[in-house]
Amino acid sequence: MVALTGELGAGKTCFIQGLVRGLGVSVRATSPTFVLINQYRGRVPVYHVDAYRTDSLTELMDLGLLELLGGGGVTVIEWADKLPSLLPSEAIRVHIDGVGDEPRVITIRT
Repeated sequence: MVALTGELGAGKTCFIQGLVRGLGVSVRATSPTFVLINQYRGRVPVYHVDAYRTDSLTELMDLGLLELLGGGGVTVIEWADKLPSLLPSEAIRVHIDGVGDEPRVITIRT
């Protein structure tokens, strides 16, 4: 699991586009802001979750997030700071600083 955080416009979706391409996904990843979860097929299944418009942990759990976390693929969550209690300890945490024309600083914690 990859837990992404950063301001609106920091490049979280862009980061995911590169990640899914590296995992062999042939289609371009798009932000699932309105559908909340996109699934891509590559070398392993990739589940792209966007928690930006969610109002509660219950809403995310009702979408099946817990099943994705224990599944056989890679789950990537944008706005992961909205669900810290659901993140497993082994999650890779990626924070992106900078927006607009500012340079980006990407911090990765394992």
